[in-house]
Amino acid sequence: MTRQALEKYQVLVYLAAIAMGLALSTALPGRVGVLEALLWPLLGALLYVTFTQVALTQLHGAWCDTRFMAAAVVGNFLLLPLVAWGLASLFAAEPAVRLGVLLVLLVPCTDWFITFSHLGGGRAQYAIAFSPISLLLQLMLLPFYLWLFLDQNLLVAVVQRELLMAFAGLILLPLLLAFLTQKWARRRRSRARHMERLAWLPVPLLALVVLSIAATQFGVVTGSLPVLGGLLLAFTGFLIAAALLARLLARVFELPTAQGRVLAFSLGTRNSFVVLPLALSLPASYELAVVAIVFQSLVELIGMAIFLWWVPQRLFPATSWTGRSIP
Repeated sequence: MTRQALEKYQVLVYLAAIAMGLALSTALPGRVGVLEALLWPLLGALLYVTFTQVALTQLHGAWCDTRFMAAAVVGNFLLLPLVAWGLASLFAAEPAVRLGVLLVLLVPCTDWFITFSHLGGGRAQYAIAFSPISLLLQLMLLPFYLWLFLDQNLLVAVVQRELLMAFAGLILLPLLLAFLTQKWARRRRSRARHMERLAWLPVPLLALVVLSIAATQFGVVTGSLPVLGGLLLAFTGFLIAAALLARLLARVFELPTAQGRVLAFSLGTRNSFVVLPLALSLPASYELAVVAIVFQSLVELIGMAIFLWWVPQRLFPATSWTGRSIP
C-alpha cells in the first residue's frame, strides 16, 4: 500500500467508514458514546495534519498566478455565497437548517480538494497555493456572511462562548501547531521524513471522523427525514452551480485546462469538517444544523466521485478546451 493508492481510493475508504458507523449505530446504539467522546480529539488531529500539508510558511507563493487566484477568490467568496444564500432561502425554511446550510456552503475546502484536483487531472500545486489564502479569507469573512444572511436573533446563538472556544481550540490551535511544525521541519533536511509520515494520516483520520459522525449522528439524521429532501436538492444544486461557475470563470479569466479543473474542485468542495465543531457547539435546539453539515459531506463524497469523471472528460476536456497555455 502506497500513499498514492490510499488517496486514489479514499472515497471508497470513506464510504466504508460511513457504512461501518451506521452498522455500529444500529447494532450497538448504547456503545457509540465512546466514539462521541473521541470525535473532538479526532477532529483536532485531522485539522492539524491537514494544515501541515498546506504551505503555511510559504504564503507568498499563493500569488504567483494572479489570474487563477482571482478566479478562485471571485468564485468562492463572491459568487458562491450568493448561490448558498439562494439555496438556503429556497430549501431551508427552519432557522437551524438554514444556519447549517450556510455554515457548510460558505467555507471552501482546504484539504481533500487538493487530492481530488490531482486525481481529476488538475495541477495540484495551484490547489496547494490557494489553500492558505482560502483558509484566511473564510476565517475573516464567515462572520460577515452570517451577519449578512441571518437575522440578529440567530446571530446571538452563533457567537456564544462555547462556539468561540470550539473555534479557538479546533481551528486556531491546530493551525498554529501546524505552522510551528512546518517551521521546525524546515530547519533540518532530515526532519522532512516526519512531514512525509504526517501526509499519510489525513485519509485514515478522516475515515475515523466519518465513522464517528455516522455512528453518533445517525439517530439525529434519521429523526430528521422530512428535511433531507430539501437538503438533497440544495446540495446537489450547489454542486451543479459550482461546476458551471468554474467553467464560466475559466473562460472569463482565460485559464488553461489544468487550472480550470482545479477551480472546479475548489468550488465544488466545502470545509464541512472544519465547521462541524462550530455546529456541535450550538444549543440542543440547533441540532438540525449538524444534520445539514453531516448530510452535505455525504452528498459531496458522492458528488466528488462523479466529478472525478465529469470534470476531465466533459467539463474541461483536454482536446476541446481553449484556455491560455502555461509555460
